[in-house]
Amino acid sequence: MAKTEKKTSTKKSVKTATAKKSTAAKKPAAEKTVATDPAAVTMANIQDFHDDFTSHRANLVASNAAVATGVMTASRDNKRIGELPQTFSIDLKQGKITNQKASGRCWIFAALNTFRYELIKKYDLDTIELSQNYLFFYDKLEKCNFFLESALKTVNEPVDGRLYSFINSAPLGDGGQWDMIVNLVNKYGIVPKENYDDASASINSRFFDQYVTSKLREDAYKLREMSKDGAKTSELRKEKTKMLSEIYRMLCISLGEPPKKFDLTLRSKKDKVYQEFGITPQEFFKKYVGLDLNDYVGLIHAPTPDKPYGKLYTVKFLGNVAEGRPVTYLNLKMPEIKEAVIKQLKDGHPVWFGSDCSKFSLRDLGVFDRKAANVEQLFNVKFGMSKAESLIYGDSAMNHAMVILGVNLDKKGNPDRWRIENSWGKDSGREGYYVASDEWFDDYVYQVVVNKKHLSAETRKLLDQPLKELEPWDPFGTLAD
Repeated sequence: MAKTEKKTSTKKSVKTATAKKSTAAKKPAAEKTVATDPAAVTMANIQDFHDDFTSHRANLVASNAAVATGVMTASRDNKRIGELPQTFSIDLKQGKITNQKASGRCWIFAALNTFRYELIKKYDLDTIELSQNYLFFYDKLEKCNFFLESALKTVNEPVDGRLYSFINSAPLGDGGQWDMIVNLVNKYGIVPKENYDDASASINSRFFDQYVTSKLREDAYKLREMSKDGAKTSELRKEKTKMLSEIYRMLCISLGEPPKKFDLTLRSKKDKVYQEFGITPQEFFKKYVGLDLNDYVGLIHAPTPDKPYGKLYTVKFLGNVAEGRPVTYLNLKMPEIKEAVIKQLKDGHPVWFGSDCSKFSLRDLGVFDRKAANVEQLFNVKFGMSKAESLIYGDSAMNHAMVILGVNLDKKGNPDRWRIENSWGKDSGREGYYVASDEWFDDYVYQVVVNKKHLSAETRKLLDQPLKELEPWDPFGTLAD
């Protein structure tokens, strides 16, 4: 019995030891102090943010308003909106508002809106619309050629290098610049919209652009490979012409083939009729619009250290017509720019301009103004970067072209608000029109186009200086769309 008991006791002690060992294994180890990553947002931070947010009644009211109606509606300052009426001391009357729809053709619409104004005024028309699709077609064709020529000029650049990567990134974008309009109109003229109406692919250009762009990149690859194999420039250009024939076919299928001649009938408000038979687009522009586009210059406001005022600039690899004039900017201070714009308006002619339309914009009310779209008050933050700093750090640049049709001058003769014709249809803004405060004009207008006769003699002399080339990725290489 004793032996048996001892044996039992031994088993018990073994079990007890095992249990103690198991218990010891399950016992939590002493917690280690983990250092917080200084780059991390901690839960303590979140709690502090929460406490700060909820401690202010204004934050809760602002959140309810913004969640329910959206940021821009919640940011409205109705008192300020009332200080920007849609009446102006200088106001040019225009035809029916136009609509670029889901395309990046604002620069074409804005240019044609300035041209149709001349027609409406000269022939006493109620309204007329010019064919945006016509210039769109030839801009696409010319951009394809411009891109392939750029590919030929950069055959020795690495594909993944910054320059070729930039050129290859968007070879067929819808956007453009004033000098690109000049190149197209000088070469191809214009036609009334009823003679060459919009196509589905011009109204919504996404898929059309996608497939033509794919073909262009493939063509550029082939040209680069031919160059590596020793093909001469003449051989490369011969191949390029074949490629453009394919592109032309794609354009015609998507947009329709543009007319080379057309019949024209205009009827004035007093029923006077003007008719032409078999007129060319070039003849139509010269006879009925009658502007010499070579007299118009692009003025920019670029207050950055790399662009001294009084200098003439262009951007490398920016353009559409290979043999056309380069995109050219004369950088001036804002008071001189405004003076030229007001002179042109007083002379009875609208002004094409480019701006950053995304900033402080109340689209449903047709207002561009920092105080009216008071997002600073809504969020209780300050957007304090200067215009120069915004350009340098990529927060702002020209992205949309419109037309200045009027200005209001105060009792001292200074502008306090501007009348803007947009191309987003009559349901945008106030029947398609906007008012921009003079402060917004200072901050977000980057380019205007005026007849050089409205510049001082001293300033006109600046147009004869050599062009300084800017890099392709410069902020002023952006396109209005």
